Amino acid sequence: MTDNFDTIIIGGGHAGIEAGLASAKMGVKTLLVTTNLDTIGQMSCNPSVGGLGKSQLVVEIDALGGEIGFNTDKTGISFKMLNTKKGPAVWSLRAQVDRRKYREEMQKTLKKQENLAVKQGLVTEILVDKHSHSERHSPVIASPDIYRDEAISRVSGIKTKEGMEFTAETVVITAGTFLNGLIHIGLNHFASGRMGELPSIELSESLGKIGFKLGRFKTGTSPRIDKKTVNFKVLKPHDFDKTPSHFSYRTNRFEPEQVPCWITHTNKKTHKIILDNLDRSPLYQKVIKGIGPRYCPSIEDKVVRFRDKDAHQVFLEPDGLDTDEYYLNGLATSLPMDVQLKFLHTIKGLEEVKILKPGYGIEYDVVPPYQVYPTLETKIIKNLYLAGQINGTSGYEEAASQGIIAGINAGLKVMKKKPFILK
Repeated sequence: MTDNFDTIIIGGGHAGIEAGLASAKMGVKTLLVTTNLDTIGQMSCNPSVGGLGKSQLVVEIDALGGEIGFNTDKTGISFKMLNTKKGPAVWSLRAQVDRRKYREEMQKTLKKQENLAVKQGLVTEILVDKHSHSERHSPVIASPDIYRDEAISRVSGIKTKEGMEFTAETVVITAGTFLNGLIHIGLNHFASGRMGELPSIELSESLGKIGFKLGRFKTGTSPRIDKKTVNFKVLKPHDFDKTPSHFSYRTNRFEPEQVPCWITHTNKKTHKIILDNLDRSPLYQKVIKGIGPRYCPSIEDKVVRFRDKDAHQVFLEPDGLDTDEYYLNGLATSLPMDVQLKFLHTIKGLEEVKILKPGYGIEYDVVPPYQVYPTLETKIIKNLYLAGQINGTSGYEEAASQGIIAGINAGLKVMKKKPFILK
């Protein structure tokens, strides 16, 4: 079976959503393909948006017509302006988000968008056509070294494992951690793009075959715990702002139902358990080969690298208003489940805690970004764009930022207009 579109977006994470909405809003016939329709907009790690080095990205996306800030305003459950004791230039808004509601609201937004089709499928191959020298890039941007005539082929579409073939003039890959994804819990590991979801192994192989140099990154997430087993009486609340700010210029009535986060700390006992079990850590036993992106150190990393520190801060963050699940921000780990439980029980307020979902490490393939132009179009395959974690980024906000830029440029390419590069 075949079908034709102007632009195809591979992936339904934060980059894919912004890319798909951007190109569709420009009047370009767009297809978004993802492995699972139910997890579009999933917040794979901590359920929060914004914060230091992140909030300005959310507002800039909003200024371009993007969705992440507007959706956060609709589904946020705790808004706090950080750094208010300093000057306003470094103030940063951060919002705790209801994970389920964020996903559901984003899916509603996609369904309502004209020119956008959403389909479930596991993409296995990027289709390319050879083209002549005369068809290669022309220097349409002022800086002469941005395009260097490196493209050897032109993208023509995609194939899926289910037997579908979609053709398009432009394609944007926003694969997140799914490219050849491998999850680690202790010395056990298994193929997965995210816990419980299929990895994109063939798609990664396809990128290698058509000439991309691939790298390997790793990141991780923390255990999720049961709220009913936490002793909140001994914890310090991290309160929300009584008169909260919001991200989006489109937000009018803003009266969110808010709940606090909570603060605790690791201690010397916690650190000793972690150090005593490094022989069971996939990171320190070199089972994990990938390097970490910026801003995402595991608790093992922090304890080993900062042995002079007796404590590290941990935030207990609610996953939503209608769930007992809490995320432990600051405790990303790939240690075995029994070690995770053991070190958690040394932390104030968590002495009797129960784990609902273990923390884990995940390795995935990336395309080191010297292979893309500032437009996020690839240098060797014309009309193919990469956005988000495939370029080595970390964080929803950075993924969404790259997604909207890639989606805009993919749409402009279809419309035969000059590319868009923010200064």
